[in-house]
Amino acid sequence: MSDTWFEDRTYRHTDWTPERLLDLKRQRGLTVSLVVPARNEEATVGGIVSRVRAALVERTPLLDEVVVMDSDSTDGTGRAAARAGATVHRTVDVRPDLGHRRGKGEAMWKSQFVTSGDIIVFLDADLVEWDTHFVSALLGPLLTEPGVGLVKGFYDRLLDLPGGARVSHEGGRVTELVARPTLALRWPALSGVVQPLSGEWAIRRDLFGQLSVPTGYGVELAVLIDTHLRCGVRAVAQVDLGRRAHRHQSLRGLGAMATELLAIADRRCGIEHGGDVAIRWFDTSDGHGRPRTGTVSTVERPPAAGVGPERSRVLGGAVGR
Repeated sequence: MSDTWFEDRTYRHTDWTPERLLDLKRQRGLTVSLVVPARNEEATVGGIVSRVRAALVERTPLLDEVVVMDSDSTDGTGRAAARAGATVHRTVDVRPDLGHRRGKGEAMWKSQFVTSGDIIVFLDADLVEWDTHFVSALLGPLLTEPGVGLVKGFYDRLLDLPGGARVSHEGGRVTELVARPTLALRWPALSGVVQPLSGEWAIRRDLFGQLSVPTGYGVELAVLIDTHLRCGVRAVAQVDLGRRAHRHQSLRGLGAMATELLAIADRRCGIEHGGDVAIRWFDTSDGHGRPRTGTVSTVERPPAAGVGPERSRVLGGAVGR
């Protein structure tokens, strides 16, 4: 990657105020949708929606809609989000004629059928340490640079450890061990993207609609690579959002994520593994290292722009405002 790209397309959240962004949005006649994919995030999603609405809908109306995609939750995620003022859709109820797959990417892909903004901003539902500039700052490059189609957020990641301890710079293990080496080897022009797997990002609707979308956790890597392949590296920008805390994940969970990311990267190099990939791990809890097996889905949804009109009426899709 050239130094010019890194210098020209890397920003800080302090580069714009919400008021300045609102002026730019109005000048360009654009609308903005915030989408929060959520699965069993009852504890945090309501607070996230409340803070975003207060700052970016009521105080400074940057957002035209706040939508929570409830992805197969078994707790009160949808109710909490609706009480906080979001429009809530259960992913399974959106375009049922297209079937249903489990996963974060599925919720994000289906959000295209229930939102209308020219720009779509995605925000994770499990944020612990964050502020509303995680949403607003992502709009800056899209409102000031016509050639930018995708904006990735990055931050100093804090890893929550047992006992409440926190370690800075040790978050993002899959990023450092899988995503970044994969980009360095196959798409080195993207090596300057600080956090390719960041869940905070924004994209122009017309671009997102042209991309295939993995149904699981590989959506962020796939969108980044495909934007580069389709539009060139200068269509990608990134914004320093400060600090973000996240929960610790098991090594088995991280292994499944890594498998999906590698399969997605392989597909973009012409190597296919099929829809589901068998994965094996070893359970050492009893001291014997017993083998266990599972599957990782690598299914991708086709570009939404090419999907035809709904063939059956959606019932019960919206549960909130």
